[in-house]
Amino acid sequence: MTDLLDELKERGFVALISDEEGLHEALRAPITLYCGFDPSNRSLTVGNLLQVMLLAHFQRAGHRPIAVMGGGTGMIGDPSGKTSQRPLLSEEEIRTNLACLKTQFQRFLDFSDRRALQLDNAAWLLQLRYISFLREIGRHFTVNQLLQHETYRQRLEGEGLSLIEFSYALLQAYDFLHLYRAYDCILQVGGKDQWFNILTGTELIRRAAGGRAFALVTPLLMTASGEKMGKTEAGAVWLDADRTSPYEYYQFWVNTEDADVERFLALFTFLPLDEVRALGRLRGADLRQAKEVLAFEATRLAHGVQAAAAAQATSRALFGGKTSATIEAEATIKGEARLVAQATAMPTTVVAEAQLAQGLSIVDALVQTGLAASNRAARDLIAQGGAYLNGARVERADVRLTLADFKDGAALLRAGKKRYHRLVLER
Repeated sequence: MTDLLDELKERGFVALISDEEGLHEALRAPITLYCGFDPSNRSLTVGNLLQVMLLAHFQRAGHRPIAVMGGGTGMIGDPSGKTSQRPLLSEEEIRTNLACLKTQFQRFLDFSDRRALQLDNAAWLLQLRYISFLREIGRHFTVNQLLQHETYRQRLEGEGLSLIEFSYALLQAYDFLHLYRAYDCILQVGGKDQWFNILTGTELIRRAAGGRAFALVTPLLMTASGEKMGKTEAGAVWLDADRTSPYEYYQFWVNTEDADVERFLALFTFLPLDEVRALGRLRGADLRQAKEVLAFEATRLAHGVQAAAAAQATSRALFGGKTSATIEAEATIKGEARLVAQATAMPTTVVAEAQLAQGLSIVDALVQTGLAASNRAARDLIAQGGAYLNGARVERADVRLTLADFKDGAALLRAGKKRYHRLVLER
């Protein structure tokens, strides 16, 4: 257990620790730690994975993680890093989001025998009485202390800061105090943007309970090209299979930039570091092997081994390590529907024969499948030569799909080099 922090550092999880020597000592025995998650959506994204994987590493080392869902704090919204106040979610929206998020943690953490816990902070925050809260918690902090929060200072200099947002740091600090008292939780982890809020909690535990607690935050993860982790041209990459299919999820990871492969293998898989380093040393065409390992392991964790295997088989059927020109030449000779027949994991849209009879334009098809965000984006894609139907470049925006395009009952749309979508004819 005492080597856990060293491994987490080596893997790239650690940006800051409040008391590293003290935490090293505390980790000689099993501890309870927690991380908070915002219920502003019905699914986690790849952007949340760093914290989820961090909790999983602690659990594998013998510690007990708590995933705290912000059913209470979500009614306010964390202002950290925001230039304006978030729209307030209704209680019904928050309940719906919480129900959807609950199952996603079970893929990464073992909740049997209370080895991990999933709690909703609404259970204790909504019962607080305002005057009692001010007397017990508010008295430990000055306004000047809270204004050290960079976001608070920036907002005061800009459009202003509402009282409800100004209270957020105190509520998060109270979460930590409550978990310390109820579950002997002594460590909070989160992203680097949460450093101020987490330190506020450790300070509250010291002042209100005379206890010792710790903060550990992960770096704000960017790709080698400077993009925010988990963002693509199509939007966020979700852990919910209905929003990002296992095939699309696999493709996100297999398309990792060369410079990020070793780093992402260390962060987003549980492979031993020796194996991570060996894969990271691969170069040129061999690096594709490392990307496949990354994509398979990441997809296996999020969606299970069968979905990962199907996604990998689909990807190999479509790409197979060949150049796009070779794939298109073979598809022209064989009929690309044969590849489609193997693509069981590919995102699929059913098209009724009646819809074809009424006239389904290639523009509408690109939008309906999500390969283009709007009609205008679809026309731009076609004009730039980036739209393909069954391996052939679409030259005009007025093209309409016909029965002849559905070889063996299926057609294949492609946007750019790597984004595929299957159309299946329903008669």
